[in-house]
Amino acid sequence: MRNITAKLIVLSIITLMPFAPAYSQIRKAEIIATGLTCSMCSNAINKQLKSIDGVEKVDTDLNTNTFTVFFKENAAITPANLKSSVEKAGFFIGSMVITLQLENVVAKDNSGLQEGGANYIFIDSREKALNGETRLKIQDKGYVTQKEYKKLQKSYSKYPTYNLDNEEDFHIKVI
Repeated sequence: MRNITAKLIVLSIITLMPFAPAYSQIRKAEIIATGLTCSMCSNAINKQLKSIDGVEKVDTDLNTNTFTVFFKENAAITPANLKSSVEKAGFFIGSMVITLQLENVVAKDNSGLQEGGANYIFIDSREKALNGETRLKIQDKGYVTQKEYKKLQKSYSKYPTYNLDNEEDFHIKVI
């Protein structure tokens, strides 16, 4: 009886495996910060980003105020975590590009994707399959400059979720 039960369990697991959701995470994030005036400003952001649980390392380019954040395997970090850290240091994000490892994801205008505890909504996307490391630019308020956001607000008014300012939804553009 135990053998039959064990075989049924194993068979059930093997049958259901293709339907199990694959866990993905942000592999890296490229953040351009605004408001920096000196290397001490850069150091403050660097320290805040490194303090996030799951950050492996942070590379800084002082010429462009770019911080490239690399994450440990299975780190559950969202763009909101990164934004919060930059703001804790007293600065703002001018641009954020994240790299996700995607498998057979179809990017379609106004379609959604849930990865690593975050909701992503594709905007300005032609239907295409995404596989492997994919760079995505976040287009929301607080992830682009104020000037750019005002322009985007008009052009993205066709997306019902864009102007809601929901902190859990991230509108992304494949780059």
